[in-house]
Amino acid sequence: MTSNDQNPAACPLPLTEYPHVLMAHGGGGKLMSQLIERLFMPAFSNPLLAQQHDGAVFQVDGTRLAFTTDSYVVDPLFFPGGDIGTLAVNGTVNDLAMCGARPLYLSAGFIIEEGLEMATLQRVAGSMQMAARQAQVQLVTGDTKVVDRGKGDKLFINTAGIGRVEDDVQVGPEQIGSGDAILISGDVGRHGLTIMAQRESLAFETTIESDCASVAAPVLDLVRSGVTVHCLRDLTRGGLASALVELAVQSAKEMIVEECRIAVVDEVRGACEILGLDPLYVANEGCFVAFVPQSDVDLALSVLRHHPVSHAAERIGTVGSGERGRVILRSAIGGQRVVDRLSGEQLPRIC
Repeated sequence: MTSNDQNPAACPLPLTEYPHVLMAHGGGGKLMSQLIERLFMPAFSNPLLAQQHDGAVFQVDGTRLAFTTDSYVVDPLFFPGGDIGTLAVNGTVNDLAMCGARPLYLSAGFIIEEGLEMATLQRVAGSMQMAARQAQVQLVTGDTKVVDRGKGDKLFINTAGIGRVEDDVQVGPEQIGSGDAILISGDVGRHGLTIMAQRESLAFETTIESDCASVAAPVLDLVRSGVTVHCLRDLTRGGLASALVELAVQSAKEMIVEECRIAVVDEVRGACEILGLDPLYVANEGCFVAFVPQSDVDLALSVLRHHPVSHAAERIGTVGSGERGRVILRSAIGGQRVVDRLSGEQLPRIC
């Protein structure tokens, strides 16, 4: 028996290729996927983790629960449309919603650098309180740690959340079927561009504002309206393109997407052209994709458009029957290209 047989996680990552962790390993692209698949998945292998969804869904005494966790290291702490506090609450609530769950309770762990102004911490706590109230969840437990001056970067927040999943709801990549319609809840790229503009002090004619918001309400309405929701995914690190590729691989399906149907506000499109960025890979914090049967498209769009956070919902594509694990983007002029994941994130520390 080799050493790897004794410990399957001993060397799952090609350490000779990446002997040190890079920023790209946390960016939602290829390197992050490799890190998860080659190091963390073998180390913690179990059926719930193997689902590779936004959270784990399991039963406790006959009740189906969803559980998720996330950490927030955004820089700067405050930005148009939100701050690290609203991001922490909404991001975790949204991960629960992507499991088809009604969010119920959150925890919060604060890692604070010595010297942070107390007024800043109080402002963040107030933002979290307001965001939790709007999302109808309670923050019920937490932890506080302080690190030496210069050993952190002002403030990091970890949140975990738990929610309840209705018995008949089955949401996940394995539920995606050929012929499913791909819906998007809104425009893409606003959050990532907002963070970059603030971080680099970029001045545009119009201020770009993050889309940071809870999407639990429209998701719950979708489920309760009778729409058969096969899969949901929020478009955070790596943006729409990375999320679709990830789901295509996990579901072993082909996805065909119409570029002209993907909304990008003029300010984001113009900023991306100036900066050489692709808005399809830029993060969002209040936008998601939904996979539903063709027969449910009209009802699903009607439900989504009833909510302010998803009023611009649109059908952007179809799950095809071609090469598995592939995403095809059809351009407005009739061409098409294969969409792939970037190695890392175009914009680091956006959440």
